[in-house]
Amino acid sequence: MLLLPTPAAFADHVGASLGPTAWRTVTQAEITAFAQLTGDDHWIHVDAKRAARELPGGRTMAHGLYVLSLIPAWQRQLFGYERRGAGLSYGYDRVRFTAPIHVDAPIRLGQTIGAVAPQGNGTRVALTSTIEIEEPGRIAIVAEAILLIGNP
Repeated sequence: MLLLPTPAAFADHVGASLGPTAWRTVTQAEITAFAQLTGDDHWIHVDAKRAARELPGGRTMAHGLYVLSLIPAWQRQLFGYERRGAGLSYGYDRVRFTAPIHVDAPIRLGQTIGAVAPQGNGTRVALTSTIEIEEPGRIAIVAEAILLIGNP
């Protein structure tokens, strides 16, 4: 884990790869809860019997947006700060869902630190996130995020 004295110290690590995190799985209960919350209840996510008959791999698939939403919690395994101000997600410049993530398939996050610049009373940090599937060992999501983190 990269422990930074302040967010501005990201500038000393541009190009560095962080991670990967520990493996974790997305359960059917998580997928179903996300489907209920968002209304995205397409059968590929919630109907295990139909998925067994009709989908390659025979299992339901996690919502890409759900898996993307796991990144902030995963980042706690990759970096932290001794001191910081408020922070927020400034958004994503690009997100690609390149492979399905089937229920109970192990996945993990790696990140690369991109551009870092002062912005107002804080630091703007670009991070490229890759979410890998253990089997068959390929990338399922690539996302280019921007964080704005206040300096103390």
